[in-house]
Amino acid sequence: MKLKKVLLGVALCASSLSFSQKTQKEVLFTVNDNPYYTDEFIRVYKKNLDLVKDDSQKDLDNYLDLFIGYKLKVNKAYELGLQDNKKYQMELKNYRSQLSKNYLIDREVTDELVKEAYDRMQKEIKASHILFQIDENALPADTLKLYQKVMDVRKKALAGEDFAKLALKYSEDSSVTENKGELGYFSALRMVYPFETGAYNTPKGQISMPIRTRFGYHLIKVDDVRPYRGEVTVAHIMIAKPKDTLNTVEMAKVKTRVEEIYQKLKQGEDFAELAKQFSQDAYTNGKGGVLDKFSSGTLASVKFEDEAFSLKKAGDYTKPFETKFGWHIVKLIEKYPLKSFDEMKSDIEARVAKDDRSTVIAAAMTEKLKKQYPLVTDKAMYAKAKATVNDDFYIVKWMLPQSADSYNATLLTINNDKKYTAWDFLEYVNSQQKSGITAKPVSRLVEILYDKFSSDKLKAYYDAHLEEEFPDFAAVMQEYRDGLLLFDLMEKEIWEKAKNDSIGLQNYYQAHIKDYQWGDRVDAEIYSSTDKSVVEQARKYLKKNKDAAYIKSELNTKDKVSVIEKSGVFPQDSKALPQMDKWKTGVSDIVNEGNYYYVLKVNKVLPVTAKTLDECKGRVVNDYQQYLESTWIDNLEKEFTVKVNQDVFAKVKKQLNQ
Repeated sequence: MKLKKVLLGVALCASSLSFSQKTQKEVLFTVNDNPYYTDEFIRVYKKNLDLVKDDSQKDLDNYLDLFIGYKLKVNKAYELGLQDNKKYQMELKNYRSQLSKNYLIDREVTDELVKEAYDRMQKEIKASHILFQIDENALPADTLKLYQKVMDVRKKALAGEDFAKLALKYSEDSSVTENKGELGYFSALRMVYPFETGAYNTPKGQISMPIRTRFGYHLIKVDDVRPYRGEVTVAHIMIAKPKDTLNTVEMAKVKTRVEEIYQKLKQGEDFAELAKQFSQDAYTNGKGGVLDKFSSGTLASVKFEDEAFSLKKAGDYTKPFETKFGWHIVKLIEKYPLKSFDEMKSDIEARVAKDDRSTVIAAAMTEKLKKQYPLVTDKAMYAKAKATVNDDFYIVKWMLPQSADSYNATLLTINNDKKYTAWDFLEYVNSQQKSGITAKPVSRLVEILYDKFSSDKLKAYYDAHLEEEFPDFAAVMQEYRDGLLLFDLMEKEIWEKAKNDSIGLQNYYQAHIKDYQWGDRVDAEIYSSTDKSVVEQARKYLKKNKDAAYIKSELNTKDKVSVIEKSGVFPQDSKALPQMDKWKTGVSDIVNEGNYYYVLKVNKVLPVTAKTLDECKGRVVNDYQQYLESTWIDNLEKEFTVKVNQDVFAKVKKQLNQ
């Protein structure tokens, strides 16, 4: 997906649409007699002049070559008919849907809701609730009756009755028997919007008025309010669980290893050095176990997060603890407060779009569109259509009239342009029978459905005319269109070929085998300690061909881990190894680096050798792809006829160089 974004970025540099002030244009070049004009070339060059880092691309002759190369690829894509591919068309449709979202919201209302959410993020609320279920389209009389019941329960709570017991007795939340209504801590954008608002507007220790959400009515008791926990940077040492977690022997070894490391930490040994030597998190052990900073809810383990946030001062570390991934020891590096509003705005806006707040935004947008595009309803046709709907709708047995002829007259007109018939509306009604709308009586049901129908069609009309309303949207859509097409072309002509052309890949590998070599490596056992005498003793045991189990049993005790060993095949420049002037088989001399002493038993010194194709296939495929692409343009130039109008290009160069 990242690669696709890069190619779309390339397409942004070569859009054939221009909505700027019209200038006189001439044919700059042709590809198989398809003309490409000066105005497009000039616009694209100016647009990207400050973006390109390679000065050679600023040279107009070089830039023309790049521009022609891009157009050759686009022509090749169309020649292959890639624009007719259903997958391409679907992706283009999806991209348009994503791009149009920014145009389909009320910006003013959205900004207000985003700012409100950020302000609420400063705190985390701990609350309990009692839920009284009712359909969101219930009759007013039923709603009022339930409201009075909720108020009666609220009076009991205010009079001092235990809220948890009231929740067990009255709440219709399915989880109440387990949690007694307790919801734990939450912040903005974690609960449905009306509930969140009710919780944040209720002081600590108090009980809210009835809060209406799509689930029904809630009474909310705010048990606690605490500041947002912020973000942290920590380092960790992880010893992974064995694949077979039912193997008690292997599981015990993992726990023993992490306890050994913890003991060495308590003895004053360096966390980063121990992480480098023993942590099995390959992404962090090379940098002392340091993780990227994170906030609550970011990681896959709540236990890990809670342990990390429990640390108070930089340098503090936890006792060993277990997660589903293995055993960890976590050290606090730094704590960070909530990010600024500007830093978080785009992320919050994306979350608001998926939150209940989106209904508030949608309603505001609908009202705005109604002013922009007049809606006209034929009252006679509406009454005729309405009369066909009966109570069968509620049991999903309502059927369309037998003939559409009587309902093909216009019911709804949008902007004196787009028309929908009564039959269109009745088909919509039919499609909504399983939507769960239960509003009664039927006349009210039809009103709700018609409001939804007209709003949906209004938004669809606006969406369909975005290119006309917003030239910048039209331009970006053209850029996406070409970018996606180019991606499909590259996939077909370069990437898939590199993966599937086994003979070509083998030949390329053989021709460049010197680029795919194993460096010098050693098969070794490494013993380390901060106590030189311990390492000296370990060296004596190694000289006597004693194994790791024997050495550790002799030098370590229950209360003190004096030595730890590590074995395997390592590159000679590995950070897990001490630096050696010369590598040879046998037991090494004692090596001192920093606070640590090392002794190694080198079983084998492995020389530089060529990797097999299987060992380096990913890199070879990548290099082969680059090779194929470098020769591709030359082939396209032979396949297509390109004619450059040099006189016109000379005028363009003069204009741009002024």
